[in-house]
Amino acid sequence: MEIFERLAWYGFFTLSSLYITSPTAQGGLGFSDQERGFLQGMIPFLLYLLPVITGALADRFGYRRMFLISFAIMCPSYYLLGQVHSFWAFFMVFLAVAIGAACFKPVVVGTIGRSTDDTNRGLGFGVFYTMVNIGGFIGPFIAGYVRAVSWDLVFVMSAIWIGINFIPALFFYKEPEHDSSKDQRSLKMVLLEAQEVLGNGRLALMVIPAIIALMVTTRMGIGFHYYLMGVAAWVALNFAWTVSIKNSPSSAWYLQKVKVGNVPFVLYLLILTGFWVVYFQLFTTLPVFIRDFVDTKDLVIALQQFAPYSVDFLAGVNLDQLSGALPTLAKKYHAGMDAVALQQLAFDLVNYKVMVPDDALRAGLLALQQGNVSPATLAEQWAKQYRQVNPEYIVNIGFGLIVLCQIAISAYIQRWRALPILVFGTVILSVGIALCGFGAGLAIGGTTVVIAVIVFSIGEMIASPKSQEYVAAIAPKSKTAMYMGYYFVSMALGNLFAGLLSGWAYTAIAKEMNRPLWMWLLFAAIGLLTAASLLIFNTWLKRR
Repeated sequence: MEIFERLAWYGFFTLSSLYITSPTAQGGLGFSDQERGFLQGMIPFLLYLLPVITGALADRFGYRRMFLISFAIMCPSYYLLGQVHSFWAFFMVFLAVAIGAACFKPVVVGTIGRSTDDTNRGLGFGVFYTMVNIGGFIGPFIAGYVRAVSWDLVFVMSAIWIGINFIPALFFYKEPEHDSSKDQRSLKMVLLEAQEVLGNGRLALMVIPAIIALMVTTRMGIGFHYYLMGVAAWVALNFAWTVSIKNSPSSAWYLQKVKVGNVPFVLYLLILTGFWVVYFQLFTTLPVFIRDFVDTKDLVIALQQFAPYSVDFLAGVNLDQLSGALPTLAKKYHAGMDAVALQQLAFDLVNYKVMVPDDALRAGLLALQQGNVSPATLAEQWAKQYRQVNPEYIVNIGFGLIVLCQIAISAYIQRWRALPILVFGTVILSVGIALCGFGAGLAIGGTTVVIAVIVFSIGEMIASPKSQEYVAAIAPKSKTAMYMGYYFVSMALGNLFAGLLSGWAYTAIAKEMNRPLWMWLLFAAIGLLTAASLLIFNTWLKRR
């Protein structure tokens, strides 16, 4: 079931940046990069936050029932993602997908936890993590192939993958045995646990409106300085409120002082958010960056030489769509067009998976205007000379490496303490993300980005497991499992800020300033700052 759920999610999400920003004529939604950032930040944020509640519901009402509810929500929602085209309609359907996935996540992990014991739990979760990456590896390949036919098929396939999961859930899944007195938690107990680990209701009242305001600011295009002024006023109001009241455990939650739960753990989650902000750029920013800025012709040439049978699959061009778009592009072109305007035409053209040099673009559009060449002939010429590898296939290299190498790397690094390895992996991941920016404008741009993804994935394999292992060092020993559940708050926040930052940076730095390298160096700087902060935090924690 995990494989098929990941086939559905990564089959869509790895391509989501391309679909959301592709023009409607090419089958996409035609949204701006700011709107893309809002969607890719807000929805995964909720997806990783909701399992705190849905996990408690599964304990109370049964795992099998929660599986069926999850699939009943996701199956039609994935299909409807391809049927809605307005921003808020897409947002609501995407939210439904996230709610279904949030019902699934804690149940599949809980099943493994209940079905294993101390003798085989490590193996059980090792198999589980392998299944995650098998689904993540295969999903984008299939989705990338069917999108060459139609974007609608991407969502049909995701719905089919989820639909298949009804078979094992209905006919083969058995509710794992467990001690209900230990595992079943009420929603009230979940909130009390959150108060113990993260902080009380007053802290939530201060933080949650600030997060909502950030999302509204981004969506509405409000100046960021206004947001900072508003948040500063809100924090000051809460501080004054805290100073003025008399704290009493029996008081209503809104009459209590702001209280942070486990201070070291909360600080760790906030620092680790920076790691996830960098990590999720692989899915939110890299696909559109490869499409718009990286000429992967060098990879196509290598494929034509060593694996010619794979070219149409990995670098397929829909000639009908391309030839249909060329007359419209030719109408937009006029002699003497400046470099900025010509670049915009190039940005329109890369949606059809060809990256044409400026001189060839000028000559081709002029010949089309003058009637010296037909759209079909020009499309065939450009597809033959300037076709590009699908961005999702390059991103997908990371999943393949994890399937092949994660167990070996984890076995090798287990001899060292978690924090130094976590810092080391974060630095490598940051180097990989910086290398992405050097792929723009190079003759070997495709090779450069492939190397960047490989370096990035090595850093991920080193750091990601250690980020969870380190929780054991800062959580109360008797409550490690509970703290691991709240570890995913850092991933939720990382998703949120990664999406919002991606939308802003890609528009303002990469496109408007035409400095894509600066954007990637900004992401890398966040990663290096996270690594340095982890070192400082660890030193402080030891002294404390």
